[in-house]
Amino acid sequence: MTELKPLKTKNLDAQYGTVTLEWDRIEAAIAAFRAGPGRSWFLGTVRPDGRPHAAGFGHVWHEGAIFFTTHPEAQKTRNLRADPRCTVSAGVEDWDFVFEGEAVRETDPAVLAAVTARYREVGWPAEADGDVVTAPYSAPSAGSGPWHLYRVTVHTVVATAMKEPHGVTKWWFC
Repeated sequence: MTELKPLKTKNLDAQYGTVTLEWDRIEAAIAAFRAGPGRSWFLGTVRPDGRPHAAGFGHVWHEGAIFFTTHPEAQKTRNLRADPRCTVSAGVEDWDFVFEGEAVRETDPAVLAAVTARYREVGWPAEADGDVVTAPYSAPSAGSGPWHLYRVTVHTVVATAMKEPHGVTKWWFC
């Protein structure tokens, strides 16, 4: 599916006799999830003064990374310019996830084209335009475009299975 392969795995729920979850199964669930209204993921960043900040965002999973758009002057953008470390929290059918990583602006035209194509697949008519993303509309809180595209390079993932077989597992990717 992708080149994202765990370097280390730990069963965080072993004391209850649950099995270690398989990364391929988790990644398949992440990749199959479609962003849209009422299905936001949440980005956690740190403001320059150290206060936390959280914001919902629409995303796509592409080649082992989380991608999202943001207005160039949004709080999350300003935070990430100062400190790219972030978390992403997500509830997906049958799973809860917490990702830790770093989010940096993506400007590669080929990547912008591929990611905006993924956005169109889920119903948002996004287009790559140079090093930005444009569309006739976005979420009401996103402001008018154009938007910057950010890539979250995933360092760790914790997944909790919400149905059988239950379990909690953490993976490290760097």
